[in-house]
Amino acid sequence: MAYSREALIEAVSAQMPDKRWQHTLGVMETSVKLAKHYGSDPVQAETAAILHDVAKYWPVERMKEIIEQNGLSAELLQYDKQLWHAEVGVFVAQQEYGITDPEILGAIRYHTSGREGMSLLEKVVCLADYIEPGRDFPGVDEIRRLSKVSLEEALVAGFDSTISLLLQKRRIVFPLTMLARNDLVRILEDKI
Repeated sequence: MAYSREALIEAVSAQMPDKRWQHTLGVMETSVKLAKHYGSDPVQAETAAILHDVAKYWPVERMKEIIEQNGLSAELLQYDKQLWHAEVGVFVAQQEYGITDPEILGAIRYHTSGREGMSLLEKVVCLADYIEPGRDFPGVDEIRRLSKVSLEEALVAGFDSTISLLLQKRRIVFPLTMLARNDLVRILEDKI
């Protein structure tokens, strides 16, 4: 059974602290703006944004169980637990909220890591997650500026920021993020 927009908002907002819901509202607003600016479907963008963090505050054990018991990407379990909620979020979107649109599911799945060959909607939601109004980190204003000019330039700047932070903290970088970043750099080089 597919949920109405209002029912989806009510169900998802109940699963997270108010501060995270405020973030989700910012991602919704930013996703719609970016979608309109770059020619993606604003309804798909908003739906993916509503659901992008649906599992973010679930217990780690519950996420691990869902990944293991449902044949989801087991490779993910070798990496930072902060990545798990995206994969689990896709499962929840399908199983609990009746989402079947592969574009929306892809945008939820890759909003944190990115991937090679990102769709327009995936780029929109991933970037919106980086630059929504509540975000405040060094370089976010530059990424926001770039977002008005080029999705790819802004995403490369966002991935570079994330990768740099992980390197500074001597943390493992998820390979898909490196592949996503490099793919976007190739796309930009091809445009020159």
